[in-house]
Amino acid sequence: MNTEIQTTENVETAKSQLALQGYALIEGVLDNREVEALRDVMEEIFEHERQNPYDPGDGQALPDDDVMEKYIRESYSTTSKQELARVMRLIRHTREENHHTPWPVPPDQVMKLFWHRPQFEHDDKTQFVNHLPVKGRLFEKLAEHPTVLALARSVLGNDCVLSEMGGNKIGPQTSGGPWHVDVPLGQLPEPLPDFPLSTQNVFMLDDFVPENGATRLVPASHLRRKKPTWANKAMDDEVVMAAPAGSMAIWLSNTWHRVGPNTTNRPRRAILSYYTRCWIKPFADSRPMVTPEMAQRFSPTLRYLLGFSAHGICRGQPAGR
Repeated sequence: MNTEIQTTENVETAKSQLALQGYALIEGVLDNREVEALRDVMEEIFEHERQNPYDPGDGQALPDDDVMEKYIRESYSTTSKQELARVMRLIRHTREENHHTPWPVPPDQVMKLFWHRPQFEHDDKTQFVNHLPVKGRLFEKLAEHPTVLALARSVLGNDCVLSEMGGNKIGPQTSGGPWHVDVPLGQLPEPLPDFPLSTQNVFMLDDFVPENGATRLVPASHLRRKKPTWANKAMDDEVVMAAPAGSMAIWLSNTWHRVGPNTTNRPRRAILSYYTRCWIKPFADSRPMVTPEMAQRFSPTLRYLLGFSAHGICRGQPAGR
């Protein structure tokens, strides 16, 4: 494991590192005041959603629900029974909204864009939140941060969109997450595409150090066109995204990565922005939560990033007209 990795403050250098190594690490993207403000807002969101987890109801159970439940339990093995039950209610509720339309493939082949995943892991010590651009004005600015957007567009084109913007709080004394590549690559056959479909980045709200759950990456793994084994053991050639709060790491969707173990007694917090090519379905759709007042306040860039004018339209004469 290598903890001494190259950082930069230059966007052009970061572009070169992305192409060669599959990741880049930039210090000083956020100043101390911005970091403190984001920490405060994120803590409010984490606490509110911990006390009020999303649970809109249930839907009709189907005979093969136990197969999906088993798959989620095995994929996210540190999920509590209570959280697993909530996820299954969400899956059944969403399926009912979709007219009980079944997936034509088994759970392990369903695109992860289409089912709910745990928001709490490691016996609820680790937490994830979603849809940040509609949960606070600070995130509106962050979603179109010029440094991040320049890097994402250099890889994905100027018409790329924001597939999801969320946050994580990696709990203390937790074992880390499994190695993976990002959606939709996990469900694609090998060899994987020889060009990236998305970029992921983390804004570091705490210092990232080897001991507190800092992201692990395998340099140049994007060139292998393969998926890593879904496991959370260390790799000999992994590097740690160690950098002070206010830094930003960015990597390609096909670069092998995972959340590292947090052996400290404090959580590690970050905000994640996931950009994708405009023709790929987003990981989360925030448009239904955008009020008319928000839409007027949002910049044209932010509205487009969230999917406005970037989704399929109804062509021709709609039925009944």
